[in-house]
Amino acid sequence: MHSAASAAPSEGRARPTLRDVAQLAGVSPKTVSRVVNGEAGVSAPKTAAVRRAIAQLDYRPNFTASSLRRANGRSAAIAAVLEDLANPFSAALHRALEDVARERGVLIFAGSVDESPERERELVHAFTMRQADALVVVPASDDQSYLAGEVSSGTPVVFVDRPPIGLPADAVLADNHEGAATAVHHLVAHGHRNVAYLGDLQTIATARQRFQGFREALAEHGIRPAGVVHDLHTERESVEAARRLLTADAPPTALFTSQNLVTVGAIRALQQLGWQDRVALVGFDDFPLADLLQPAVTVIAQDAAEMGRVAASLIFRRLDGERWPPRTHLVPSRLIPRGSGEIRGPHPG
Repeated sequence: MHSAASAAPSEGRARPTLRDVAQLAGVSPKTVSRVVNGEAGVSAPKTAAVRRAIAQLDYRPNFTASSLRRANGRSAAIAAVLEDLANPFSAALHRALEDVARERGVLIFAGSVDESPERERELVHAFTMRQADALVVVPASDDQSYLAGEVSSGTPVVFVDRPPIGLPADAVLADNHEGAATAVHHLVAHGHRNVAYLGDLQTIATARQRFQGFREALAEHGIRPAGVVHDLHTERESVEAARRLLTADAPPTALFTSQNLVTVGAIRALQQLGWQDRVALVGFDDFPLADLLQPAVTVIAQDAAEMGRVAASLIFRRLDGERWPPRTHLVPSRLIPRGSGEIRGPHPG
């Protein structure tokens, strides 16, 4: 049996193979295959030896060899680890990635993290085990250093919507701070001084950036928030929070909602109270049918499609051999005035 030092792969070497694992574990390739596939008939000592070798070599089975892998060693697939594929932002991001990838004959595999750090790692692990060419990640955890091995081995990784923590990598982000500030300035210009904030989970970097932009923009006008509610991540929670604010002794005359599901919840609360024409609202993130409601919903729109196109461009440039120091790419957001954010407040504009 070879020693661990002699069998360990050196930096820059190709990814270890099943035969490398077999050689290090002192067993046959067939035995390794049985352990990897969870088949019976392998003794406990041999199973333990194979698992130790897999861990030591950081071996990843090639599940896609029969159908997707090409002669150059790539899988012809990019993995997208997104927040929630049912969410309009994630759906638009996924479609933009898919459109660019299709032109290159590449598939997109996608999964939803649902704001779970464990789910993020599970999806990344599952996709890297299948040797995806590259990863596009909307992170949920507060530490992406576990991807350092992938990056150092040459796998392109691009983060979208939220920056990576603990890992130097390309990131494609909206200007969340400036977008939230734009919403506040817009509401103040329309006569509002009592503006409340309804926000997503504080663990999410974009939510923190949007709240900071909201708070600092109010401070520029010498105004304090009329109410702040964090950690809303479902429509139902947002309905209840908005109703509490709106029925308080000193209710706000305007709302800034920092995520599309939060916006929808606030709209439901306003409709239930019959106040949709008297309380102004600007939401961050556009959503389907926002322009068909009465009043139509004023939003700060992220350009999810452009973010997806930029991310895909960075991925393919790196796959084509370009190299540059990782950096952040900001995609501007824009105010779309439709009616709800233009409801006049009690003060002169």
